[in-house]
Amino acid sequence: MFSEFALHERLLKAVAELKFVEPTPVQAAAIPLALQGRDLRVTAQTGSGKTAAFVLPILNRLIGPAKIRVSIKTLILLPTRELAQQTLKEVERFSQFTFIKSGLITGGEDFKVQAAMLRKVPDILIGTPGRMIEHLNAGNLDLKEVEVLVLDEADRMLDMGFAEDVQRLVDECASRQQTMLFSATTGGSGLREMVAKVLNNPEHLQLNAVSQLNATTRQQIITADHNQHKEQIVNWLLANETYEKAIIFTNTRVMADRIYGRLVAQEYKAFVLHGEKDQKDRKLAIDRLKQGSVKILVATDVAARGLDVEGLDLVINFDMPRSGDEYVHRIGRTGRAGNDGLAISLICHGDWNLMSSIERYLKQSFERRTIKEVKGTYGGPKKVKASGKAVGAKKKKVDAKGDKKKSAAKTPTKRKTANRPKTDAPALVSKDGMAPLKRRKPAAPAAE
Repeated sequence: MFSEFALHERLLKAVAELKFVEPTPVQAAAIPLALQGRDLRVTAQTGSGKTAAFVLPILNRLIGPAKIRVSIKTLILLPTRELAQQTLKEVERFSQFTFIKSGLITGGEDFKVQAAMLRKVPDILIGTPGRMIEHLNAGNLDLKEVEVLVLDEADRMLDMGFAEDVQRLVDECASRQQTMLFSATTGGSGLREMVAKVLNNPEHLQLNAVSQLNATTRQQIITADHNQHKEQIVNWLLANETYEKAIIFTNTRVMADRIYGRLVAQEYKAFVLHGEKDQKDRKLAIDRLKQGSVKILVATDVAARGLDVEGLDLVINFDMPRSGDEYVHRIGRTGRAGNDGLAISLICHGDWNLMSSIERYLKQSFERRTIKEVKGTYGGPKKVKASGKAVGAKKKKVDAKGDKKKSAAKTPTKRKTANRPKTDAPALVSKDGMAPLKRRKPAAPAAE
């Protein structure tokens, strides 16, 4: 029960108003430690309630009477605008009975309006690293009095190339008293390096192994001959699967636009979301999906993090994601909070090895599925290695020097000819054409 946590009565009132009764495992593990002021390194799957796990302790720290604000006390960094907007809504919901004010700084919004908001000095500032740096460079942002720093989806921020920006913002928060780092995956060496730099004697909480992610989501693969065949499979799935809302993921904006255009032509209620869309269009797409006026969203990985849509129960990977972590975040859009979900990946010849690598990363074997109405000729590789990857023809190593030596050995005629002094006269050969003949010296002129 949330009432068992040492939270202020106004926060408990908000929790009751929002009908939160039983804390999730990540909330139960993280909130008591966060309330003690401990630095935290938390690995927890998407949809596990980790936002509340750091928002409630922060609000509990800041709660008090109304007063004139002189400095930002909490900074929350996130990788995408959508996740930042969602986090702002969570903060506002939990702080509805307090005097705590929060602000949002992301790209795609009016810079001057954001600067004006910063002059009012919010208690909690939420945003993405790139736009934060722009305000820092413009002299609009002062983080010297920040007490609590949160890096949410830290692994994704590194994947997106924000390492330097994040490190600079961390350095600006030199007076912070608490740092919390959350991610859905354990990440790689870059994340371990960040943990070592920014956290002080942290408590490590791993609420799940990667292989345990999305236990309520069925994961299937369907083989396809080519992209046009994949489109046929998508059409069949959307027409025959039972789903409330669906996301179709692609690796490129061009493919996302293509599939979206095809769906609209077939009179599906769909929207497209990718990096070239401005903030207004991106917000509209997500709002319509949440409201139910749109049932299908076609998106690149910009939507794979932090998109929390109730009733989203079908994910289709038109293109296989490029890494195991990206796969985890994509399918994390469905099967949230214990609900059932279905994730289907479409696999061509060129996708097989990538799919096999992701299976090994997750320590899982995806369910193979065949749809007879749209069955193709490709059913997977004829032979596979112990790793599950396709057996291919071995490529011979190219050694330029070795090739020259071998070719020289095979053609002794050329070698001998090459070593002979240059002459304008043609070389003489025997009748069988195999061995060169010795050239006779010209006979001495006869005496007259």
